[in-house]
Amino acid sequence: MIQKREHWLLTLVMAGGMVLCWLVFSRCASVSLNEGPSKNYEVLTWRQVHHQAVLNHRLQSNQAKLMEPVRTDVLTVTPWLAPIVWEGTFDPLVIDEAFRSHNLTIATTVFAVGKYIRFLRDFLESAEKHFMVGLDVHYYVFTDLPGDVPSNMTLGVGRMLSIVRVPKFDRWQEISLRRMELIQTAIEDRIHREAHYIFCLDVDMRFHGRVGSEALGRLVAAIHPWFYMYPRSQYPYERRTISTASVPQDQGDFYYQANIFGGAPEDVHRLTKTCREHLEVDKSVGVEALWQEESHLNWYLVKNKPTKLLSPEYVWDDARGGNAKEIQLVRFSSVIKNKAEESVLKVLQNKLEVLEADSRTCDETADTIKRLKVSHRRKCPSEQNRAPLSLYMYAICLMLSGPNEYAIGAALSIEGKGSQRTFCHCVFLLSRLLGLYIN
Repeated sequence: MIQKREHWLLTLVMAGGMVLCWLVFSRCASVSLNEGPSKNYEVLTWRQVHHQAVLNHRLQSNQAKLMEPVRTDVLTVTPWLAPIVWEGTFDPLVIDEAFRSHNLTIATTVFAVGKYIRFLRDFLESAEKHFMVGLDVHYYVFTDLPGDVPSNMTLGVGRMLSIVRVPKFDRWQEISLRRMELIQTAIEDRIHREAHYIFCLDVDMRFHGRVGSEALGRLVAAIHPWFYMYPRSQYPYERRTISTASVPQDQGDFYYQANIFGGAPEDVHRLTKTCREHLEVDKSVGVEALWQEESHLNWYLVKNKPTKLLSPEYVWDDARGGNAKEIQLVRFSSVIKNKAEESVLKVLQNKLEVLEADSRTCDETADTIKRLKVSHRRKCPSEQNRAPLSLYMYAICLMLSGPNEYAIGAALSIEGKGSQRTFCHCVFLLSRLLGLYIN
């Protein structure tokens, strides 16, 4: 009888131990999957958002008609059923009403380092007119020049600005390489407690139209304005397998631009942490991805599909002009850096339109010019009255595409200083000789 009692007691203790172990394991799994480890914190508590749309019954909106799609000229949903936001695909009144009741705070990071501080005022003034109007916005300005941050800016109700001091960088590539790390740290230190969503934006940009709650989602990325017409084999992914950002030729859906990305802090934290780790691995073996953090961003989004995509309306490039018929509204765009760049780009934009309309011009020539223009926009130094080398490169490319293109050389010859001016004159003379010879 005593042995049977001891047997049942032992069985009960073992069963209780198993239940206790199961409870502990379930708790640990929940923390690791839902919250994720942090470099500085064992547990990060994320602010949750209920995504169900609850609308005011008095709100009047247009009926959605299943057999009458609002846009038939562009793709509006991805193969993994993520929406692509274009003008005409959403009702602003409905979207705003759905999000207004949640009392959301949107964290917005922007890097104004070195000479890029001069773009900050225009960025903030245009953001106050068009960015997340009606929602609370907290700007986090990362800068090495806190004294140059505009102090007399008038922000709207529920909107505030904090300065995050960062070290001075010698190269713009270093800013790019450290950006993911700094955003990750900011999320861990503050943003995970203060905001429901986060957007990471470039400072040399300007808002022209609404960028509102229609852009909110768990993981949001913007389609690059220069590559949405091309097949993925022509995307400027990092292709070298030595880099952790490498994307094979047969993978990839869209090419995303790093000028704007965002989502829930938890998802953006996971993105920035992964990209930072990959950047550190590349640095340890002496490799720098083709487009720095943008290459790593694209690798991540190939593996982890965004839940919402912003069309090129949300990340346009002023250098492209406004002649793309599918772009009905430019909302957010990269600004042209200086007058030298603007004057040359106007000439080049006109020539590009002629080349695209001319059936005698091969597609490869137009494609080369477009690629060099992208390279120019990314690498253009911020100094006034200085035209970058890539301008000279595709000016020559343009000249070789026809006999009457020496005007490009003339446009270049009046800009620049010193050796740049001498080089421009050489381009001008070469183009004149080519024109005379062919004529």
